[in-house]
Amino acid sequence: MSQFEDAPLPPTIDPTQPSAARAYDYYLGGSSNFAADREFADQVKLIAPFTVPLMALNRSFLRRSVQFLLNQGVRQFLDLGSGIPTVGNTHQVAGRLGISARTVYVDNEPVAYHHAQTMLADRTDTTILHADMRDVTGVLTHPDTQRLLDFTEPVGLLIVGVLLYFPDHAAVSEMIAAYRRHLTGGGYLAISTLTDEPAPPPLRADLAAMLSLYRGLGEPLYPRTRAEVTAWFDGTDLVEPGVVEMPLWRNDTPAELDEPARTLGYAGVSHFQ
Repeated sequence: MSQFEDAPLPPTIDPTQPSAARAYDYYLGGSSNFAADREFADQVKLIAPFTVPLMALNRSFLRRSVQFLLNQGVRQFLDLGSGIPTVGNTHQVAGRLGISARTVYVDNEPVAYHHAQTMLADRTDTTILHADMRDVTGVLTHPDTQRLLDFTEPVGLLIVGVLLYFPDHAAVSEMIAAYRRHLTGGGYLAISTLTDEPAPPPLRADLAAMLSLYRGLGEPLYPRTRAEVTAWFDGTDLVEPGVVEMPLWRNDTPAELDEPARTLGYAGVSHFQ
């Protein structure tokens, strides 16, 4: 049993119930997960072998997009639906580059919040809010957000690998626009999400099987088309190469371009004033 599994838990968290956030950590090779999460994730991997490569492609896009934003001078990040901030998450990307940056993670899942809060307890430049990312006012007026982020300076608004949980496309567009209206200093928007649009039929069938397992977990997933993802960037200036399959966005790891799972995710980054 790991140190993570030995740690005390709030009574509201049942370690025997699989968590999508902890399963994601397991897919990425992290240790912030329980036996139930690993059992569920192994079942997913058995019927959908693309799952681990797909999660790795998503995390690789997060790394590249954060690096890009840091190179544009962005020094503060609002990471919505962040999950457990482990295995190369936003604050770690900046740290590895030796750049001082401030990060506010937001997640509504008690499991992710509890474990993230423990992991970030000693940091003064990074925090996590236990909040619903759709509560734009609540997130932006939270004391920890106000302490760490200056809205009159550029902010990196990251919505990576979480919009696949939202069924209402129009509501997502309205939420993104609301965040942008409050970020008066402008900044950048990075989005990645699930798709089945360009995937060949066999891969699409495996994805359908994976979606069924997640529905059984009570966390249904919603693949999007390129047109839908592009619409979420309305009112902003897309950065080249636009909305593309995840490894095609400013790739720095050529082997990713040969990964069949690349057809299961879209990503893009844009600039807004």
